[in-house]
Amino acid sequence: MKRRSFIQRTAITGVGMATGATLIGCQQKQGEQQQIAPKSAEGRPIIIPTAICTWRFPEATAKAGALLSQGANALDAVIEGVAVEEANLDNTTVGIGATPDRDGAVTLDACVMAPNGDCGAVMAVENIVHVAALARKVMEETPHVILVGHGAEKFAYAQGFPKEDLLTETEQQKWEQWKKTSNYQPVINIENHDTIGMLTLDKDGDIAGACTTSGLGYKMKGRVGDSPIIGAGLFIDNEIGGAVATGLGEEVIKTVGSFLIVELMRQGKSPQEACEEAIARIVKSPSDHTQFQIAYIAMNKSGQTGSYSIHQGFSMMKYQNSINNDLLSDYVLPLPEKN
Repeated sequence: MKRRSFIQRTAITGVGMATGATLIGCQQKQGEQQQIAPKSAEGRPIIIPTAICTWRFPEATAKAGALLSQGANALDAVIEGVAVEEANLDNTTVGIGATPDRDGAVTLDACVMAPNGDCGAVMAVENIVHVAALARKVMEETPHVILVGHGAEKFAYAQGFPKEDLLTETEQQKWEQWKKTSNYQPVINIENHDTIGMLTLDKDGDIAGACTTSGLGYKMKGRVGDSPIIGAGLFIDNEIGGAVATGLGEEVIKTVGSFLIVELMRQGKSPQEACEEAIARIVKSPSDHTQFQIAYIAMNKSGQTGSYSIHQGFSMMKYQNSINNDLLSDYVLPLPEKN
């Protein structure tokens, strides 16, 4: 089965940058970070508000992290954090300015999970930028978990979301060019994988999560990946922790990856160990993992974090104590050397 040809994007270095009062730390491997949860003199874990997200989006974690530092709850912070990328015209697989499907329409997917276990999702939504916030409305204002397509769009207008054209002139021109070949073969880590998944831990020790995307560029009309599917693209258990996926959604769905990671943490594995095991399940499957990228991030109730990917090149942003670190992920396969 043919897959889309992903559009190349230059990686953001993010090293040594500063955004306002937020420092962007140098890249480090996730495994090099101290993963021992701090404790008080009485031996109780000290809760440090934390925001983590997939890929290099320092502005998103800076937004969420700053809100957490000001006392915001985890759910409010995660929605505001991912909204930064939904409104980012340079991010071509999230929100406005995203790559269209093969028919030239931009359709968005998102889901959200709250600390109390409630969740909401929207799929194949057109003309609405902030679909993570819309997923929250589905969770809070309807008796349902999922709304799709025109029904989700109609609900958005009823909730006061403005109608906006998501297809920019730049992306329309790229789509017109793509139609000349209609090539779907991905290139590892140049796959326009800007889907943002985020987890937040607030001062009360509550965890929330959100995932928002336009999915595969030039996808078939109606295609939905893992991002808006609870248990695949995102899962939260406020007694244990949470996990988020990124990469080729079809493969994440097959192992219900985010749910698997949380269950592995329930069994006593660290977030790092759980992410590694979830990737190992994919690598051991019949699918040819050399041809696609998948990565996970996870956080437990103590604020410990983990990340792991099939291929070299994935990183996780982590905002904690006003420091925004770009943490390189450990991986299964190194990138091939260029000739």
